[in-house]
Amino acid sequence: MSKESYKDRMEKAISSLQNDLKGIRTGRANASILDGVKVEAYGSSMPLKQVGNVSTPDSRTIMIQPFDKGLVSDIEKAILKADLGFNPFNDGGNIRIVVPELTKERREELKKGVRHRGEEAKIAVRNIRRDENDKIKKELKDKTITEDESKSQEKKIQNDTDSYIKKIDDMINTKEKELDTI
Repeated sequence: MSKESYKDRMEKAISSLQNDLKGIRTGRANASILDGVKVEAYGSSMPLKQVGNVSTPDSRTIMIQPFDKGLVSDIEKAILKADLGFNPFNDGGNIRIVVPELTKERREELKKGVRHRGEEAKIAVRNIRRDENDKIKKELKDKTITEDESKSQEKKIQNDTDSYIKKIDDMINTKEKELDTI
């Protein structure tokens, strides 16, 4: 049994969920909300962070200071195209985004999405567990491991699975609390 490979795969499921949750805005300005924005610049698609400095001067404002002032309109277009619900405002050389308050309906919608993504991550972790348990059963059938080794490995995998599921639940609860905080 390749002990670390299944843990690595479970870790990737957690990491993927973390990245998904980062992109969900909570009504507070957070530079990571724009991590997925790609800007068409210099003939290629580039992450926003490579064409400008992204900062949050206050809890409601995101400020983008382009390294090249000629890219201001391209950055504006990229933010609008990303469909994050923001209206970028060009104040000359910089771009400001005022993060609007979330409505109660929008908060509930976002929480539902958070729970859905969490459930997808749990399913991924459980599928990894199932794959590993199938490998163990095959090894047992092929008599390359004993019954005791089989039980011990299955128990370890179950404990690891439980641990990752708990991490996912904690991440979901934390994000839901963030969404509830005004």
